[in-house]
Amino acid sequence: MSFDALKKNRSSSLSKLNSQLEKISTKSYADPNEGKMWKPTRDKAGNGFAIIRFLPAPQGEEMPFVRIWDHGFQGPTGQWYIENSLTTINQDDPVTEYNGKLWNSGVESDKDLARKQKRRLKYVANILVVKDGANPENDGKVFMYQFGKKIFDKLNDLMNPQFEDESPVNPFDLWEGANFRLKIRKFEGYPNYDKSEFDSPSAISEDDAELEKIYNQEHSLQELIDPKNFKSYAELKAKLYRVLALDEEPSAPTKAEDDEFDLSNMGNAATAAPQPTLQEAAPEATSTSLSMDDDDDDLSIFKELANG
Repeated sequence: MSFDALKKNRSSSLSKLNSQLEKISTKSYADPNEGKMWKPTRDKAGNGFAIIRFLPAPQGEEMPFVRIWDHGFQGPTGQWYIENSLTTINQDDPVTEYNGKLWNSGVESDKDLARKQKRRLKYVANILVVKDGANPENDGKVFMYQFGKKIFDKLNDLMNPQFEDESPVNPFDLWEGANFRLKIRKFEGYPNYDKSEFDSPSAISEDDAELEKIYNQEHSLQELIDPKNFKSYAELKAKLYRVLALDEEPSAPTKAEDDEFDLSNMGNAATAAPQPTLQEAAPEATSTSLSMDDDDDDLSIFKELANG
């Protein structure tokens, strides 16, 4: 635009600018899983309650859940890096490599930064919502549900009880599984799931036709970890460098021993397929965990910022 045009059109420039700002503020980022994922509702105090039922592996798939590694941290630029890690699909990941460089530097402040940026583990399974008091329209519907280590441990404990007077239960079974009472309370600023518990085993329904209907509504879990749904190494590296304001090429880190996810003690429901061996850099394998044990709800509000 020439200077003369700029001067002539200056009266309309403010309205055009506000129009563009409105478009930016209302921009929505397409989520292919929107409407498929269920999240429990919490009240102002941070408490929540629902009854759900974990479902078996979808048709054509062997596992009733998938595990996904991701990273969520804010850089000195103020921008957020919230992305799934390529280690989920057994590929090299730029954050893991950069964290390895930091850890191997021997500088304690570098190790602290690596801990802050370490990967987090989440699981996704199909569930039937039995009761969602805050959103009753969800009752009786099948969704995918993302959860963390605390809930996964409760599933494991049900399949592998510690006491001789307890019998193993397959929580993913339609007939002999058990409803899960999801109880959330806010503890030290974060959602806590310790009070959640399973009911006694029971069939979802005595009608096989109803059970088949539920089974046929399940969503593909393997689709979530299809390589086509992950950003490339180059894309992730470019974003990492932008978020952390990095200029120099990081040197190759020393790899730690394989971090293998062992499902040998998970019972028949979870051993149907072998799990991949993931190679990880030292900070991810040896540092104390600073990640959330369960759903990282608070970080979700930054996802639009992270997409920048």
